[in-house]
Order: sequence, then C-alpha cells, then structure tokens
Amino acid sequence: MFVFGNLFIATAKVLDILLSLYMWIIIISAVITWVNPDPYNPIVRFLYGATDPVLRPVRRRIGTFGGIDVSPIIVILGITFVRFFLIESMLEVGRRMSY
Repeated sequence: MFVFGNLFIATAKVLDILLSLYMWIIIISAVITWVNPDPYNPIVRFLYGATDPVLRPVRRRIGTFGGIDVSPIIVILGITFVRFFLIESMLEVGRRMSY
C-alpha cells in the first residue's frame, strides 16, 4: 500500500510545483502590463497566451474596479486555496497510506 501512498505524495508535490510556477507566470504577466510591452515579443506572447485563457473568464464575470484589473488576484487566491486544501489533503492521504 505504501506504493500508492508514495504515488499520492509525488503527484501532490508535482502539482504543487506546477501551481507555484503558474502563479509566478500570472504575477509576471500582471507586472508586465504596467509597462507598455511589445506585443510581438515572444516572451510577452507566451505570458499572454498562458494566462489569458484563465484570466479572461474571471475578467468577464468580475470586471474591473476603478479601471484596475483584479482578475490576477482572484486567480492567485484560487491557486493558493487549491494548494493549501487539495495539495495538503493529497499529501496527508499519501502519508497515511505509506504507514
């Protein structure tokens, strides 16, 4: 049974790393909008391509507050919730299965 426990732990850790990485991509994308980035820059295109599919539905539902886009904050809060709830639960299940 310890093999499944280790599988849960490994999956949880990989998901945690991916969510952390995506959170930093969202932060960098939000910060880069404060300047006037070149839309043809490959890095800017990657950032927008990676974050717009997640941020766009949140923007449509919530809108802006005084011209400020709060969708990155909402998505980061969602990622943080998933990290502290789902990932920690998976780690705990994995630890209990490993004994």
